[in-house]
This record gives sequence, structure tokens and C-alpha cells, in this order.
Amino acid sequence: MKIKILESALEDIKKGRNFYEQQKEGLGSYFVDNIILDIESLKYFAGIHQKVFSEYHRLLSRKFPFAIYYKIIENNIIVFAVLDCRQNPQKTEKRLKEKND
Repeated sequence: MKIKILESALEDIKKGRNFYEQQKEGLGSYFVDNIILDIESLKYFAGIHQKVFSEYHRLLSRKFPFAIYYKIIENNIIVFAVLDCRQNPQKTEKRLKEKND
């Protein structure tokens, strides 16, 4: 299966990198490296993660409080969002539902 990361998810990763870089120099790069490794693990484990908001699989990052929301569509893994788990779940749901409209 191929992995496709949508522009919106890339923006999420960029925002996370900027946040962590402000906390400590180099932490932003560490964040990106770990998120990319989590996403690459989908080549082997796609589809085993819990479905949330009825249609998205949610992979929880191993090192950071972030979740990767994806779908499997026609033998492709599409990453829709990479969101901070500390935000209001209603905000996350709204963001993901907007992707379907």
C-alpha cells in the first residue's frame, strides 16, 4: 500500500514542529522524525487501529500526545490529519467532518 499525506496533515505536522521547537531547540525536528516514523508504520499496520468519528482510523503517536487520522481507500493509506490529543474532541471531530464535505 502507498501512503499519501494530505496537505492539511502536512500543515498539522508543521504547526506541531513549530510548537515543540519553541519549547526547546531541536525538539521540533525530533517531533517530525517521530511522526513520520509513526506514519511509515502504517505500511505494516494500517487498518488495525480503532475507528473514530465513524470512519477514520486513529493511530496514536508513540512519543508525543498526537493522533494520526487516516483512511484506507482503494489500497492507499490517506493521512487526513495529525492532531494534538490535548484539544477538545469536538474540535477534532469538526475538523475531520469538514474533510468529508
